[in-house]
Amino acid sequence: MKNPKKKYFSDDQERLAGYAKAMSHPVRVFILDFLVSNMDKCCYSGDMAEELPIARSTLSEHLRVLKNAGLIQGEINPPFIKYCINRENWEEAKALFMAFFKR
Repeated sequence: MKNPKKKYFSDDQERLAGYAKAMSHPVRVFILDFLVSNMDKCCYSGDMAEELPIARSTLSEHLRVLKNAGLIQGEINPPFIKYCINRENWEEAKALFMAFFKR
Protein backbone atom coordinates (compact mmCIF):
# COMPACT_ATOMS: atom_id res chain seq x y z
CA MET A 1 0.00 0.00 0.00
CA LYS A 2 1.34 3.44 -0.94
CA ASN A 3 2.03 5.97 1.76
CA PRO A 4 -0.44 8.84 1.13
CA LYS A 5 1.85 11.31 2.94
CA LYS A 6 4.94 10.52 0.87
CA LYS A 7 5.73 13.17 -1.67
CA TYR A 8 6.81 11.79 -5.04
CA PHE A 9 7.38 15.01 -6.95
CA SER A 10 9.50 18.04 -6.15
CA ASP A 11 7.96 21.49 -5.86
CA ASP A 12 9.71 22.45 -9.10
CA GLN A 13 8.25 19.42 -10.91
CA GLU A 14 4.75 20.29 -9.73
CA ARG A 15 5.07 23.97 -10.71
CA LEU A 16 6.54 23.05 -14.11
CA ALA A 17 3.70 20.60 -14.74
CA GLY A 18 1.16 23.27 -13.78
CA TYR A 19 2.63 25.78 -16.20
CA ALA A 20 2.89 23.15 -18.94
CA LYS A 21 -0.74 22.13 -18.45
CA ALA A 22 -1.88 25.74 -18.68
CA MET A 23 0.10 26.17 -21.91
CA SER A 24 -1.20 22.95 -23.46
CA HIS A 25 -3.62 24.56 -25.91
CA PRO A 26 -2.70 26.61 -29.00
CA VAL A 27 -5.12 29.39 -28.04
CA ARG A 28 -3.39 29.78 -24.69
CA VAL A 29 0.01 29.85 -26.38
CA PHE A 30 -1.37 32.55 -28.70
CA ILE A 31 -2.66 34.55 -25.71
CA LEU A 32 0.69 34.36 -23.94
CA ASP A 33 2.52 35.33 -27.13
CA PHE A 34 0.10 38.23 -27.64
CA LEU A 35 0.60 39.47 -24.08
CA VAL A 36 4.38 39.02 -24.12
CA SER A 37 4.54 40.96 -27.38
CA ASN A 38 2.70 43.77 -25.59
CA MET A 39 4.49 43.38 -22.26
CA ASP A 40 4.97 47.12 -21.86
CA LYS A 41 1.19 47.49 -21.58
CA CYS A 42 -1.79 45.39 -20.62
CA CYS A 43 -4.38 44.32 -23.17
CA TYR A 44 -8.14 44.11 -23.00
CA SER A 45 -9.78 40.77 -23.66
CA GLY A 46 -11.67 42.43 -26.52
CA ASP A 47 -8.35 43.13 -28.26
CA MET A 48 -7.55 39.43 -28.21
CA ALA A 49 -11.09 38.47 -29.23
CA GLU A 50 -10.62 40.43 -32.45
CA GLU A 51 -7.49 38.41 -33.24
CA LEU A 52 -8.94 34.94 -32.61
CA PRO A 53 -11.66 33.00 -34.47
CA ILE A 54 -13.28 31.83 -31.21
CA ALA A 55 -16.26 32.91 -29.14
CA ARG A 56 -15.64 35.39 -26.34
CA SER A 57 -16.86 32.83 -23.83
CA THR A 58 -14.22 30.38 -25.08
CA LEU A 59 -11.56 33.08 -24.84
CA SER A 60 -12.68 33.82 -21.28
CA GLU A 61 -12.24 30.16 -20.35
CA HIS A 62 -8.69 30.10 -21.75
CA LEU A 63 -7.87 33.33 -19.92
CA ARG A 64 -9.23 31.80 -16.70
CA VAL A 65 -6.94 28.77 -17.06
CA LEU A 66 -3.88 30.98 -17.61
CA LYS A 67 -4.84 33.23 -14.72
CA ASN A 68 -5.39 30.26 -12.37
CA ALA A 69 -1.93 28.97 -13.31
CA GLY A 70 -0.50 32.35 -12.41
CA LEU A 71 0.90 33.11 -15.86
CA ILE A 72 -1.32 36.15 -16.39
CA GLN A 73 -3.15 38.60 -14.19
CA GLY A 74 -6.31 40.52 -14.84
CA GLU A 75 -7.85 43.74 -13.71
CA ILE A 76 -11.59 44.27 -13.94
CA ASN A 77 -12.88 47.73 -14.77
CA PRO A 78 -16.47 47.04 -15.82
CA PRO A 79 -17.34 46.44 -18.56
CA PHE A 80 -13.69 45.80 -19.52
CA ILE A 81 -11.15 43.25 -18.30
CA LYS A 82 -7.51 44.06 -18.84
CA TYR A 83 -4.86 41.30 -18.84
CA CYS A 84 -1.09 41.24 -18.71
CA ILE A 85 1.70 38.77 -18.06
CA ASN A 86 2.42 38.02 -14.42
CA ARG A 87 6.10 38.88 -14.76
CA GLU A 88 7.28 37.08 -11.62
CA ASN A 89 5.62 33.77 -12.54
CA TRP A 90 6.54 34.19 -16.22
CA GLU A 91 10.22 34.41 -15.21
CA GLU A 92 9.83 31.40 -12.93
CA ALA A 93 8.19 29.37 -15.72
CA LYS A 94 10.99 30.30 -18.14
CA ALA A 95 13.64 29.27 -15.61
CA LEU A 96 11.89 25.96 -14.84
CA PHE A 97 11.49 25.08 -18.52
CA MET A 98 15.08 26.06 -19.33
CA ALA A 99 16.44 23.98 -16.46
CA PHE A 100 14.28 21.04 -17.49
CA PHE A 101 15.37 21.11 -21.15
CA LYS A 102 19.05 21.42 -20.20
CA ARG A 103 18.92 18.01 -18.51
